[in-house]
Amino acid sequence: MAWIYLIAAGLFEWGWPVGLKLGMAESGARWGWLGFSVACIAASGTLLLLAQRTIPMGTAYAVWTGIGAVGTFALGLLLFGEPASLARMFFVGLIVVGIVGLKLASP
Repeated sequence: MAWIYLIAAGLFEWGWPVGLKLGMAESGARWGWLGFSVACIAASGTLLLLAQRTIPMGTAYAVWTGIGAVGTFALGLLLFGEPASLARMFFVGLIVVGIVGLKLASP
């Protein structure tokens, strides 16, 4: 169950950077998006806390941030038209390899 909590925590990590990006416009703050960010931060942190009851802290944190980083990278490509260079894809792939390796090496 701890790994399910950790994966869900990583998925909520995707929400807060997107909410922050959409939360500030030239016209000012968009409070709904900023509230969405805060909710995602709270959910992600709570689920990470639950996961760390069983999964070692260093492993949990690395996997959590990795899922967040890879997912946010993908959302940047899909939603915001960020550049998808071969080099960027390669290095995000290294993060994925690290996440999988940590899962395989965990008790």
